[in-house]
Amino acid sequence: MVWIPKIYNECIIVANGNFPTTELPLALLHQTKYIIACDGSVSKITNAGYSPNAIIGDLDSLPVALQKKYADIVHQEKEQESNDLSKAVRYAQKKGFKKVLILGATGLREDHTLGNISLLLEYAPHFESIEMMSDFGLFTPLLHSSQMDCFPKQQISIFSLNPDVPITTSDLLYPISNRCLTNLWQGTLNEALSSHFTITMGKNARVIVFRAFEGVK
Repeated sequence: MVWIPKIYNECIIVANGNFPTTELPLALLHQTKYIIACDGSVSKITNAGYSPNAIIGDLDSLPVALQKKYADIVHQEKEQESNDLSKAVRYAQKKGFKKVLILGATGLREDHTLGNISLLLEYAPHFESIEMMSDFGLFTPLLHSSQMDCFPKQQISIFSLNPDVPITTSDLLYPISNRCLTNLWQGTLNEALSSHFTITMGKNARVIVFRAFEGVK
């Protein structure tokens, strides 16, 4: 079974990781009304037949020809305290978008992948929803207890970035009961038992949930 998540985005941000190749993220990219591109992703976007509405970054990864072509939608930010993805997210917030989907933020360098995924928790308070999709699944940041859609045998991984906060789950094959996850591996490779599961968390929780598109066959 392949899971089709309910994605309600007002804009898509494309980072400079692995550009999506599978049907779902490409369909969402085609349907969205507004594409914000980190400067290093512009060549990938245009080669795939899409056109960005805004380009954000320090422009160190944007070829001169594309700088000229898209001069009217380029927004240069030279500060080096945050990466281009964070700059793009800030731009989306400034534009008033409330529901954002991020593509192309995983793959290639592992340190970039880990950093980008963890940043979801920094972005979450500023949006109604902000999620990160790869060809393999969907990352969702959680700051409070939540019930999440899924399907039986779907692969679920839970990452806690605050190891002092206990977590309890229901409707997962390997239940977590009032446990603090002190290492990233401890909540991974779980499995859904029904069409939803629940994560109950204490105050100041910072959790990222990964739901794979395919389940155990």
